[in-house]
Amino acid sequence: MPTRTARTAWNGTLQEGAGQVELTSSGVGTYDVSFPKRAAENADGTTSPEELIAAAHSSCYAMQLSALIGQAGGTPQSLDVTADVTLGPDPVGGFRITGIALTVRGEVEGLDAAGFEEGRAGGQGDVPGQQGADRHDDHAGRGARLSGAAWSLQQRRRA
Repeated sequence: MPTRTARTAWNGTLQEGAGQVELTSSGVGTYDVSFPKRAAENADGTTSPEELIAAAHSSCYAMQLSALIGQAGGTPQSLDVTADVTLGPDPVGGFRITGIALTVRGEVEGLDAAGFEEGRAGGQGDVPGQQGADRHDDHAGRGARLSGAAWSLQQRRRA
């Protein structure tokens, strides 16, 4: 499997400095980073490690869930995965990721409730991006419901 690379150039102190993170492997862009904007409610056009983790987690989860649905005999028509990554204080000092919530919506054909649950549960822990998330605090339930001839999935997971 390939190795992917990102690079960050930082200048200055934590509070007054800023940097740029470059997605080196793909070459798709270079993005500004700043700790004050990272810790603020409004990112104001600046990305953060948490947003990059959310992007990685949501895309990885969508790919793996698509594979699991296929292995269980279903056909994913569409999957929309949102990851919310929360930065909070660390009890021992500094900051840490205090939660990751995944919301999944989609349309899946060819599975009943039992088949979907079997396929989804069979891959528990198989999502590379999820392995780090499993070390975080909160966990919320998962669910799926039938909508017409297709499955409408709604999943919310806090890690």
